[in-house]
Amino acid sequence: MEFGEVVRRRRMVRNYDPDRPVPPEVVERLLDHAIRAPSAGFSQGWGFLVLESDEDRERFWTAATPGGGGRDRWLSGMRRAPLIIVPHANRSAYLDRYAEPDKGWADRSTERWPVPYWYIDTGFAALLMLLTAVDEGLGACFFGIPPHRLDDFRSTFGVPAEYEPVGAITIGYRAPDHRSPSLRRGRRPVEEVVHRGRWGSTGSPDSSG
Repeated sequence: MEFGEVVRRRRMVRNYDPDRPVPPEVVERLLDHAIRAPSAGFSQGWGFLVLESDEDRERFWTAATPGGGGRDRWLSGMRRAPLIIVPHANRSAYLDRYAEPDKGWADRSTERWPVPYWYIDTGFAALLMLLTAVDEGLGACFFGIPPHRLDDFRSTFGVPAEYEPVGAITIGYRAPDHRSPSLRRGRRPVEEVVHRGRWGSTGSPDSSG
């Protein structure tokens, strides 16, 4: 599939065929592509929890969803996904890397960072998995774990304290689902979000006006 088509086809899929598991070689490609994401200082401060068995996925939904059982309507199709991957960010890996001699931030201060790159880079990895899923003929959805469920999630899966889940990704073969009502908002056009040369200027680069 051409890359442009992959980008255009990508959307959040919320219903899956529970009888079609993701082939093992595809799971490996998803993860191999994820670790090719850029990371500041090549810190690679991420970790991926892969949940494939029925038991592990049920434990995830019990621990990580509101009410502990995921009974909300939007979750009914999500729970059919045969694969869940939870990307985690490790801030310490970045602070340690930038304390090395070639970077020199020995104080390990987070105030030196303009934005928390440990979250951004893990988000890059998550996006590569979303795009890979489309390229493999699969659907996927990225969603957050509610803050009040994080302790249960951590204890259920033994997540080390230094790793923070940035969300979770369901992956599988698509089944018919309803379009998110949010899509009625429409996609903002390029000229509304792009500013060329100065904020508020949306003309094309060769515009003489």
